[in-house]
Amino acid sequence: MIENWDSRWFARREYADLLHEDTKIRNFLKKRLYHAGVSKIEIERAANKAKINIHTARPGIVIGKKGAEIEKLKLELSKLTRKESFLNIHEVRRPDLDAQLVSENVASSSSGGLRSAAP
Repeated sequence: MIENWDSRWFARREYADLLHEDTKIRNFLKKRLYHAGVSKIEIERAANKAKINIHTARPGIVIGKKGAEIEKLKLELSKLTRKESFLNIHEVRRPDLDAQLVSENVASSSSGGLRSAAP
């Protein structure tokens, strides 16, 4: 299977800074949107803009009523990165076939600890 990189941009001098910024963005979005079932976050950069593609099982939760949540998210990302951010939300059609979502579901269901049958 051929996969593309999750970050698509080119930099010479500021490579390390942009890489750390990508990590910050991913961690922020994963924490903020954990309940929305985020499968993958792709980041594309050009000049002073960042285009962020969020693949999620529940796009309605990310977008919110009348787009209120996504606007809040854009403001928070702009504060975090000090750059203009564009968000695209993509629905994961079959979340039961997505490895990331399945593993998060298993982890959350077993977070209560291992239960064994009493002898």
